[in-house]
Amino acid sequence: MKKLSLICCVSIAVLIGCTETPTQQTSAPSSNDATQSETDKFSEWPLKSLPEVSQALANGEISSENLTQAYINRINRLDRAGPTLQSVLTLNPDALAEAKRMDEMLADGNIAGPLHGVPVLLKDNIESKDNMATTAGALALQYNVTGRDSPLAAGLRDAGAIILGKTNLSQWANFRSNNSMSGWSALGGQVKNPQILDRNPCGSSSGSGAAAAASLAAGTVGTETNGSIICPSTANGIVGFKPTVGLVSQEYIIPISNTQDTAGPMTKTVRGAAMMLSAMATSSDTDFAVSLNSDSLSGARIGVMRFAQGSNPHIIAKFNAAIEDIEAKGAEIIEIEDFSPDAENFWGDAYTVLKYEFKDTLNTYLAETPDVITSRSLENLIAYNLEHSEIELALFDQSIFDESQAMGPVSEADYSRARETVLAATRQNGIDKLLSDNAVDLLIAPSGPIPGQIDAINGDVWPDWAGAGYLAAIAGYPNLTVPMGQVHNMSTGLSFIGGKDMDAEILSYGYAYEQATGHRTDPLYLETAEKDPKIAAAMARK
Repeated sequence: MKKLSLICCVSIAVLIGCTETPTQQTSAPSSNDATQSETDKFSEWPLKSLPEVSQALANGEISSENLTQAYINRINRLDRAGPTLQSVLTLNPDALAEAKRMDEMLADGNIAGPLHGVPVLLKDNIESKDNMATTAGALALQYNVTGRDSPLAAGLRDAGAIILGKTNLSQWANFRSNNSMSGWSALGGQVKNPQILDRNPCGSSSGSGAAAAASLAAGTVGTETNGSIICPSTANGIVGFKPTVGLVSQEYIIPISNTQDTAGPMTKTVRGAAMMLSAMATSSDTDFAVSLNSDSLSGARIGVMRFAQGSNPHIIAKFNAAIEDIEAKGAEIIEIEDFSPDAENFWGDAYTVLKYEFKDTLNTYLAETPDVITSRSLENLIAYNLEHSEIELALFDQSIFDESQAMGPVSEADYSRARETVLAATRQNGIDKLLSDNAVDLLIAPSGPIPGQIDAINGDVWPDWAGAGYLAAIAGYPNLTVPMGQVHNMSTGLSFIGGKDMDAEILSYGYAYEQATGHRTDPLYLETAEKDPKIAAAMARK
């Protein structure tokens, strides 16, 4: 498997035609008693950040019902029409009714929590008890309505959030083919990047990234095995946080790896991400929003991972500017020039671990799906895709499925050896060693490269990689990306990486940088890069 296939998550574009199911609504539900002119006056509210929306709801400046309707109107205008982002796969038919119920609770003086009445979107590999299927974007799971909340969905609901719907994704969280393309699923088609529509949105949480950037919900939830939150967050120009593995429960999320899988928030601001994480976390009572400190960089020792800055001069310039901004906040900068994983066959072993765990965990998940699901094992899925190859295999193969099916049980010695090798290389000989040997509090690097164009023929084509997110992903350690500026209308991100359970500290460091710089911008929805007048002028014959 190619290194990039492990780092990010992929897929491509085609919509299918079949009878409407809970996962294939073509238009969003609308309020019966609100005219378009009445709801238009709330159209600016979705552009605000999650903390701003939460405060406005608490103050009575806007109702949850009107806010939810405003997001639905925006989804119809930008996702189903207009630029047709295709980032939202399913809308919750009961979202407006739930929003109205939250308004009634508030009127009676009952507040569920800090997310009371706030609409959020879940990646469509995360179960919720609403009348929506959980599909991973696959035809085989289009009727997978389980009627149960994942613990993270229950946590968001208990905090008062409205589950607005499910986002599109790289099918099977990009663990189907070595030749896949980020942001494609058989059920949802190709997600577009709202900054420049023909640019790769990255994945596998591509829909969550694009939807958050396009203000289609106050916040979204993504999942990551290796890069699937960080890459689409930086590619779409938002904040994304991959927490320590285990902080957010993996239960009732379609799996790849019990060692690396985690869900995390994707929002416009670090505070919004912290608010969502506080609700999603099942193994901590920490209020991550309260822990934020705009002065947290003062006196901190920052390890600069020069070995991970890549070769793009634009990214390096933004990275250098970010380092200057951090230093201006009172941090001490320590340059780290060299590092490589201390393992002879690191990438091969990392892939081996994922293949073993994918077969094991997916077979367990599929065996417990509703009776209407006929593909109850990875072997069944492979056969199903061959039977429906005109849809499922129209753009790329299922080589990772085939390789994973060939693996034995996780009781085999080769699995244990590979897992121990890659964890040691990224933990005690990786992030832990980088922190201790350099006596630094955290590590920073660019979050990823500037994405190339969506390419349905060649699949994902990535430039020279920037970033060290794979270290945090395989180690299971926290990684936060915060916008650090734009290059020709495409966002770049800065990663803050720490040791195990340093989630609160990493969020606070990123918050301090965000407050000092404010680099996030709303997307322009350019059709191509050449729609920028400066680029168009440079491209034209003189």
